[in-house]
Amino acid sequence: MTRLPVVSAAQLEDLLLGLGFTKKRVTGGHAIYVHADGRYTVVPRHGGKTLNRPLVRAILRQIELAPEDYVRILRDC
Repeated sequence: MTRLPVVSAAQLEDLLLGLGFTKKRVTGGHAIYVHADGRYTVVPRHGGKTLNRPLVRAILRQIELAPEDYVRILRDC
């Protein structure tokens, strides 16, 4: 199992936008991102804190992105 790098909400937003997601709305401290094929996820935006690994892993499951691909995309940026 790959040890996922932790990222901020802003970094994860850049990754999602690069994958074709759009920001649907912001409710309180949470941003909702949707993809044209129906996938969606919610990203908490709490003052620039980093997102913990279990949360990142859950978001990757929701957007159907393999952890290895996530690490590769982060390295390429």
